[in-house]
Amino acid sequence: MINAPSSQVVTYFYGPPLPGDVPVRLPSPFVPGPPGPLARRAAEALQARLRRERWEALEQPGGGKMFGVLVVAEPGGRVGFLCAFSGMLGGAWNVEGFVPPLFDPVARDAFWPAGEAELAALGRRHAALLRAVEVEPARVAELAEVGHLRAERSRDLWRRMALTYVIPNARGEDQPLGALFAPRPPPGGAGDCAAPKLLAYAFRQRLTPLALAEFWWGAPPLDGRRESGVYYPACDNKCGIVLPYMLQGLSVDPAPRTATVMEDPRVLHEDPWLLVVDKPVGLPTVPERHAPARDSVLVRLQPRFPALGGSDFLHDLERAASGLLVIARDATTRATLLRQFALREAEHRQVAWVDGPVAGESGLIELPLRGTSHAPLEDCVDRVHGKRAVSAWKVLERGEGRTRVEWVLVTRHPFQVRIHAAHRLGLGAPLVGDARFGREDTRLMLHAEALAFTHPHTGERLEFTAPAPF
Repeated sequence: MINAPSSQVVTYFYGPPLPGDVPVRLPSPFVPGPPGPLARRAAEALQARLRRERWEALEQPGGGKMFGVLVVAEPGGRVGFLCAFSGMLGGAWNVEGFVPPLFDPVARDAFWPAGEAELAALGRRHAALLRAVEVEPARVAELAEVGHLRAERSRDLWRRMALTYVIPNARGEDQPLGALFAPRPPPGGAGDCAAPKLLAYAFRQRLTPLALAEFWWGAPPLDGRRESGVYYPACDNKCGIVLPYMLQGLSVDPAPRTATVMEDPRVLHEDPWLLVVDKPVGLPTVPERHAPARDSVLVRLQPRFPALGGSDFLHDLERAASGLLVIARDATTRATLLRQFALREAEHRQVAWVDGPVAGESGLIELPLRGTSHAPLEDCVDRVHGKRAVSAWKVLERGEGRTRVEWVLVTRHPFQVRIHAAHRLGLGAPLVGDARFGREDTRLMLHAEALAFTHPHTGERLEFTAPAPF
């Protein structure tokens, strides 16, 4: 049984643990699978509370989140558990019965509201320019510069925020969050997961961690990769750096070995003004927002080309795709190349296998897109509020149950090829390997195989090819 006064952070078990329930060492937070008996009891108690309280935000599409429990022992031996949630809950960082966040709220409030207001203003300006570029292609350089400024301001704001996090470990030592990820800034949300919050509170209250469990609760994320009530290990990209430091001084089971190392992008062309690279499948083009240290083409190239930034990439192939990318190394080159693509004087040609037959041999798909990041397929297309999105396509080959299609994008939006292929008003056939709109395969069969443009400084017509690996 459990004794859980609502005013306290520690919830105590009635009576001592049963023999064998307390692990000899803290189980590694990176090992998948169900937790041990004590952590499971604690997690089920928290789940019962969440069922009673029915947080409406958790039930909204994509609104669920990770929760965690940490079984702890007081110096006198009494055993209980702590509860935490990732990020915010119901728009709040502090909720009764849960451990507090790791950052200093006073230091945060001194700069965060003004920084968010500036980002919101830049976002509105960027949205207005996106609409203007559709009728005034020459303003594409202005759009790029505002996007670059917004990204820089966002990174600066997160760097300042990271300074307000102090991370303790079991030895009684402290490190600023930024020091753990140096020389690059920490990923966005580092320190906001449930496990770091739980361990930090335990260390500062002189509680001994015994067992940890984290589970998803509420509506699944829109990519469908989490289920309510299912236990998941700690994440690699953020907690993979934070937790090993925090656990120093504790007896902990070893973590599982990580996955294989991904190949580097190939540099096919280099001069003082631009680069052309061949991106391998599985590697993002640029890190996600607030995560400049995360592995990507940009991060792999920066040791060799330290001045590169995310806005220098004229195209953003998603992680699951592969192929050619052009990178501008100065503002003039970037503006000239963007103008060439806007006026269709440059070409970036992709090839894909789609799952099913395709009617016709070629065509133009015009389906305005809105909310492409996480929305269901039908909601991605919006003829009233969506942004103009146009894709030219041509059948290259017909196989058994599949069709090989060439794509040339007139406009560029995230997931444009995926949506135009899968939607019933497009080809009506999802890309092979598209787990979001179709079904999984060995990989997403989408590859940028050809790139052609006029060099902004030499006037030479450059053409590059990288045959698809499928």
